[in-house]
Amino acid sequence: MNGDAGWEKDGAGVLRLPSGKLIRGRGLRDPMPSGHPPHFGVYLLGAPPPEFGWTARWVRWRDFWLPADPAYTKSVLLEALARADRERVEIACFGGHGRTGTALACLAVLDGVPAREAVGYVREHYHRRAVETPWQRRFVARFDRVGPLP
Repeated sequence: MNGDAGWEKDGAGVLRLPSGKLIRGRGLRDPMPSGHPPHFGVYLLGAPPPEFGWTARWVRWRDFWLPADPAYTKSVLLEALARADRERVEIACFGGHGRTGTALACLAVLDGVPAREAVGYVREHYHRRAVETPWQRRFVARFDRVGPLP
């Protein structure tokens, strides 16, 4: 990856996955962190997000719940993981903890963290309150069984 293409490893909300890929998580209610904007964003919201000025995917996901379409969610997260090799990728919901933490934990699973350890990994390396509900924790634990879109 080009030195200026990715996030700063110690930047606000930046999670380093075991592969070394950097993904930024954030809450949309908070001001945009300083520095470069993302190249690609995944927005986990109950309604479509506004236009951001960069490539984005909307995952329909109500606050405190689970994604409306788990297979689509997995395909979007696979795209985000692939793009993180060469682009600044962010994952965001309104608060930046529950849905964002759940998606980051799912990315950790895709990156090789055992599903049963992924919530702890994200809580240790991203935010201690990541993944807020029992059903979000179960979703992560079973995420490796979700089939992506063909």
